[in-house]
Amino acid sequence: MRPPFPAPQPADIEAVSEQLGRPARDVLGIAARTAGGAPTVVATAPRLSDNTPFPTLYYLSHPGATAAISALEADGEMARLNARLADEPELREAYAAAHRSYLADRDGIEVVPELADISAGGMPVRVKCLHALAAHSLAAGPGVNPIGDIALEMAAWSPEDDAPLPDDSASSH
Repeated sequence: MRPPFPAPQPADIEAVSEQLGRPARDVLGIAARTAGGAPTVVATAPRLSDNTPFPTLYYLSHPGATAAISALEADGEMARLNARLADEPELREAYAAAHRSYLADRDGIEVVPELADISAGGMPVRVKCLHALAAHSLAAGPGVNPIGDIALEMAAWSPEDDAPLPDDSASSH
């Protein structure tokens, strides 16, 4: 889901806080959910309530998704994807377009001058954080962020997988 986001419900904030292991802050909405409705990607305000600029609009929150993407990073997938960006002009251009899409989404909520031309995950020229790129893909849908799409295809997790959180608190919404 892309901006504007429906306001998060208290149960969403509770579920995301549990997923993160800390209180969720400055949540604008839930940008993606599992098939069963559990929050997967949280949309965070471009400027936090303490006035801090926050470039990461789409934040991966689901523990299964986070673990699967962490496994790809630990396996060296970022280096392989960076090599592909260097070697594949079409992939490089699609990744640059993903960067522009991300900026448009965030700037449509609030333009934060300190974040001008800064998106997330290393866009537009390198792969720095697969979590941010996968979150963008989950929120924006397939075909918007090619690196996020590749990571999700490789991951040992899918939004169709709806394993409950440890206390099953998110499975009811």
